Formats: sequence, structure tokens, C-alpha cells
Amino acid sequence: MATSTAAVLSPPTVAGLRLAPSHRAAVSFRGASSPARRSVAARAALEPSVVISLSTGLSLVMGRFVFFNFQRENVAKQVPEQNGKTHFEAGDERAKEFAGILKSNDPVGFNLVDVLAWGSIGHIVAYYILATTSNGYDPPFFG
Repeated sequence: MATSTAAVLSPPTVAGLRLAPSHRAAVSFRGASSPARRSVAARAALEPSVVISLSTGLSLVMGRFVFFNFQRENVAKQVPEQNGKTHFEAGDERAKEFAGILKSNDPVGFNLVDVLAWGSIGHIVAYYILATTSNGYDPPFFG
């Protein structure tokens, strides 16, 4: 009994480029009368690289052309103040933002920080889509 269990649990041996015949093939858990089953491989519902690229691209386009003014207006409202003055006006010389990272050649000023922020949002959305479609969850978005 111990030898048959060891034979079943032992890894297959390799001879050249092909698997060597092993004694595992002789041991069967099912009777010979059971019909042969087909091997079913799991496939991804969507191509991951396409989903990530499209989601990130769409997020960048939405951030640049749709939400840019809304985002800039909200950021302008959130300037930190002390006694009614901004930190820089109150004498904190280090409170001024580094202007080099916020420069861009974009006509409206879409800069590196915006690209990183909107790109990460696009990746988050893409991974949500891939995770929910691969586990069989079908959200009723349009119905």
C-alpha cells in the first residue's frame, strides 16, 4: 500500500525533452469503465494588456479634457492658510511649491503630477474590470 501511494505522489521524471514513462500512469483512481474527460482550460475573458491600455488612455483623456478645470478650481480652494495668509505670504520661505515639476508644454498646463494621478486612476479601474470579469462577476452596468 505504501509503495502505490509513493508512486502516485512522486514527481514525474524527465528524460531528454520528453517525460519518461513512470509507474504513475499504471495507477488509476477511477475504474476503467468511466469515460474519458476533456481537459478544460480557463481563459481570460478580456485581454489584460488591452484593458489596461484602454482604461489608462481613457482616464488620461478624461482628466485632460473633461475634469481639468474642475480639478484646478478645487486645488486653488485648498491652499493652506494661517491667520488669513498663505504660508508663503506669512514668511515661510520653504512653503513655495517647486515650480519645475509643475511646468509643462501643454497649453492648459497638464503636467507630470496630473499624468501620474490620472494614469493611476486608469490602472485602478482596469484592474477592477479584470478582477470582476475573471471571477465570473457580471455587474449590471446597463440593465
